[in-house]
Amino acid sequence: MKLYLVAGEASGDARGAELMKALHLQRPDIRFFGAGGPRMKTLAGGKFQDWSAHAVVGIIEALRNYGYFKKQFDAMLAEIAELKPDAVILIDYPGFNLRLAAALKKTAAHPKIIYYISPQVWAWNRRRIPKMARILDLMICIFPFEKALYEKSGLKTVFAGHPLVDSLAARKTGETREIELVGLFPGSRRKEVEKIFPVMIQAARLMKHAQPYLRFEAAAVSSSIANLMQTHLHDDLCVIRTNASHDLMQRAGVAMVASGTATLEAAYFGLPFVILYKVSPLTALMGKLLIRVRFLGMVNILAGREIVREFLNARAKPEAVAREMLRLAKDESAREAMRRDLAAVTAMLGEGGASDRAAKAVLAETA
Repeated sequence: MKLYLVAGEASGDARGAELMKALHLQRPDIRFFGAGGPRMKTLAGGKFQDWSAHAVVGIIEALRNYGYFKKQFDAMLAEIAELKPDAVILIDYPGFNLRLAAALKKTAAHPKIIYYISPQVWAWNRRRIPKMARILDLMICIFPFEKALYEKSGLKTVFAGHPLVDSLAARKTGETREIELVGLFPGSRRKEVEKIFPVMIQAARLMKHAQPYLRFEAAAVSSSIANLMQTHLHDDLCVIRTNASHDLMQRAGVAMVASGTATLEAAYFGLPFVILYKVSPLTALMGKLLIRVRFLGMVNILAGREIVREFLNARAKPEAVAREMLRLAKDESAREAMRRDLAAVTAMLGEGGASDRAAKAVLAETA
């Protein structure tokens, strides 16, 4: 059996690797092809591309890299036509993957097209859902409210639960929180880090000036990202650690977190935090015109209210971030209230076994 998988960034690589492990346990003869990150490449073992370093976010950023992505797009279509896999599994990364799905659907003998981890079209363009129903054979979603949205348009949908529940449960350490420790989580993409980490460092300096006892640690997803972060840090204000984000989330008293999967990870570990995000001014403007939800952070979307303060784009000012962080750092009742809210949100992510359920859904669709 041959499966072709496409994931585009660190979180997609993690979810893809978990799915591959579950699939291999249930069907040991599966061979994996495609593109993703280092974890997926290691599991695939053979012809599999690690292109995670090229992940981008935002319309403008994607346009700047159009030539690269067009080349990859054409190469993947040709490779899929040659391999004739039993199914193509597209993992998140909607800007690329939905276009790939549409192109595959037009081919004469297209494989089964399965989407894992629903693109958040419910936030920015629900009118795309009927189109997705025409080009996809199966949607596997990880949030409970998504299933009804897709099924309403006739798209076969399975709610698997969130795979983070399993992966994070295995990483619990039971460490005591260090209330004087502030965690910085600036994201996994270079462009994110370049825009967000300087704001975090400036906010940290203001916090240190107000409360000299505070200590700061930052999490980097790789040594190259750590080196990039170091260029914005010219003293010993903050320690940068590589591949230690989950440990830091369990030790820190409060944190600044870039919007993305890390916000759900922080929520799972009960870490009080604020959300930061910055994109180019034009991308931010287009986002205001397109996005149809009140919040960017998934924890707030699931809660239906702002349980975690969001500092986005023009609002991502070091002074404002520092004020909210100092409030959390000094007020135990505020931290405890947020922990209760975060626990209620993580309960919505479902029970363990999400990757196993997703794998069963893939195998049932390709049987």
